[in-house]
Amino acid sequence: MPLDLFIQQLVNALSLGGIYALLALGLAVVFSIIRLINFAHGEIMTVGGYGVFFSLLLGWPIPAAIIVGVSMSIIAAVAMERLAFRAMKGASVVSLLITSFAISEILKVLFQNGISARPKPIALPSELSGSYEVGGIVIGVIPTLSIAITLISLTVLTAFLRRTTTGLAMRAAAEDFDMVRLLGVRAGGVVAAAFALSGLLAGIAAVIWTAQRGSVDPLMGFFPVLKAFIATVLGGLGSLSGAVLGGFVVGAIEVFSQAFLPESLSPYRDAIVLGSVILILLVRPEGLIPPARVDRS
Repeated sequence: MPLDLFIQQLVNALSLGGIYALLALGLAVVFSIIRLINFAHGEIMTVGGYGVFFSLLLGWPIPAAIIVGVSMSIIAAVAMERLAFRAMKGASVVSLLITSFAISEILKVLFQNGISARPKPIALPSELSGSYEVGGIVIGVIPTLSIAITLISLTVLTAFLRRTTTGLAMRAAAEDFDMVRLLGVRAGGVVAAAFALSGLLAGIAAVIWTAQRGSVDPLMGFFPVLKAFIATVLGGLGSLSGAVLGGFVVGAIEVFSQAFLPESLSPYRDAIVLGSVILILLVRPEGLIPPARVDRS
């Protein structure tokens, strides 16, 4: 295997895995507190993508478009918690799951009928769509920026969870939510913070994803969040560090299988990714980094 090809694919794997890691972490944060896998998380990501699209359409500079896109994802996540999931307080896990599916389908229909069912291209500066050469190895600008943004986001998030009052409350709630409420921490505030954080991560992922694809469409967030869900299960459902590791592992399997598998097997890439995940889970059924309190029902 040529070294330059391996490094190029490694950069692609880290770039794609970073998106999955951000989305998986958003799923894991909400799940760890209220035991909900929010399958409308992909639509939160799509909201952010449309925020970037319309901002650029209005002629706003890229930094402003990024801020708008991420902000819209946060607002969408908080509104989703306030209008839908808060009313389901005390409901069963199945009821919450059905609610998340319903919200996802409603938002898809609104995007398709209110905006367009077709992809909307996003015009990016030529500097972002280019590449640069290091030691004879050609590396894309967008994958490099994706890796940098992902690492910075995960570093800031780690500091937030470890050094702020809200972050500590969220970590404690992930371990034992009932005990946190007995200690006087406002449960609604912790849940709202978890959704806001998941929206932030989805918004960042939306910016990276739209930059890589160069377009946005109503189904933009569906497949990335599906892969992110697989990553959360692989990493250990409810484990924040496991979600990040699972995201990078799924991204690496997907990229390297596409790059190095025989062409005849390329149509089976997704099946190979899922098969690899199943093999890993057969060895470590609780995930790569299982949470302290396992609840995989």
